[in-house]
Amino acid sequence: MAFYQTLSVDSILEPKVLLLGAIFIVSNYFLFKRVFGTKKLPPGSLGWPVVGETVQFLHNPAKFVVIRMGKYSNEVFKTNILGENTAVLCGPAGNKFMFTNEQKLVKVWHPHSTQKIFYSNKPQQAPPPPPNPTPQEAGKQGALRSMGFLRPEAVMRYLDKIDLITKHHLNTHWEGKQEVKVYSLVKTYTLALACQLFMGVNDPDLVERLVGKFDELSHGIHTIAWNIPGMAFYGAKKAAVAISGEIQQVIKQKSDAMASGVQMQDILSYMIKAGQEGKFKAPADIAEAIMGLISAGYGTTAIALTFAMKYIGERPDVYQKILAEQMEIKSSEGFNGVLDWDHIQKMKYTWNVVSETMRLRAPLQGMFREAMTDLTYAGYTIPKGWKLYWTVSSTNKNPDYFPNPEKFDPSRFEDGSTPYTFNPFGGGPRMCPGKEYARVVVLTFLHNVVTKFKWDLLCPDEKVIGDMAPAPELGVPIRLHSAN
Repeated sequence: MAFYQTLSVDSILEPKVLLLGAIFIVSNYFLFKRVFGTKKLPPGSLGWPVVGETVQFLHNPAKFVVIRMGKYSNEVFKTNILGENTAVLCGPAGNKFMFTNEQKLVKVWHPHSTQKIFYSNKPQQAPPPPPNPTPQEAGKQGALRSMGFLRPEAVMRYLDKIDLITKHHLNTHWEGKQEVKVYSLVKTYTLALACQLFMGVNDPDLVERLVGKFDELSHGIHTIAWNIPGMAFYGAKKAAVAISGEIQQVIKQKSDAMASGVQMQDILSYMIKAGQEGKFKAPADIAEAIMGLISAGYGTTAIALTFAMKYIGERPDVYQKILAEQMEIKSSEGFNGVLDWDHIQKMKYTWNVVSETMRLRAPLQGMFREAMTDLTYAGYTIPKGWKLYWTVSSTNKNPDYFPNPEKFDPSRFEDGSTPYTFNPFGGGPRMCPGKEYARVVVLTFLHNVVTKFKWDLLCPDEKVIGDMAPAPELGVPIRLHSAN
């Protein structure tokens, strides 16, 4: 209202203003007609020139989607976000279309900010690989997907190590403390775990240096790619350079050790060997791939754990059920104090709690794809080259699929969920390759923390902030008590 009050009637009717406005409207009309012709595009708005509706989207992606579903269509609507004309596909049908047409009608696409952060930190600027590279086009991604370190059978092999690292973390950072902030500690935990498992590095000082850098990186991955001091993208670029430098130092140390005959079995060692076979051109390429791998699992796993701790703290009945399930595992025949694969499979109620946590506080709001050809969906045309966005916002809190959606109720998942309504790890051929790793890490942590502590929330009404990924404003401060 204040904006309109600053305009007088004369200024509104100023002929020059009217003329410029008319030119803008007419030129955009004819440009739109020339580009899209008679195609029946999805309903919606492309927003302002250049910025489209990016600001509204980044401010609150979930609200952005829900409002436009009500205004335009609960199946699909068009918008312009992050510099791209985009069709947002909604509901289970939209999710199914995206997941089942991977590499047939759609291909993966990353926002320009993500591409520039992960493809432009080399000393010599090389043209970035295409947003949807094949193993032949980008050997580093092929190495990551083919080496199998994140497959269930591989995760099974180093589950005991995950359990021992988790116990060490709790003994070091939680034991003897009356009050802790969950979010900061679980971020340290997930990053330390990734450094040890992916890089073979157990260095608390390195983890301390990297935690803040990975936070900055995460904040700038899905944003406007404006490299201006003070902007999230600018901070993310600087953080990426710093992280790459730290990882390249580790690469040098490991390369020297391997050259002297030391045997290593972590992902980074595998990639160093792959580099010797020509799949990576330089240490910067390896560092970039490792940075992307850690970034993909660090923040989202920490968010899932943090909010699980929050919801468990709010519900003593849920805590008691988890504790009973975990104590049954500890008292089972043959249990030697370290978790194995059979134990993880028995944590059914605990995983229901985690699933309900991810439904209410999705660690990731959605992902993008690109139309490989003109698509027809729900009676509308989505032109070739347009981006498509699948989002959890259209299903996770939709009462049609989850009655009383704001209530925390782990029993929803006792019999599973309706297909394509709950997709915390995506779906189809591009389903998150770290799904099993994340599941094991979260369940291992909850097993250890619940059997060791119970806790009270110090700020039960704490606000949730963040855009593409939620975060507790105060970090979920809790008061610890012995579980016994």
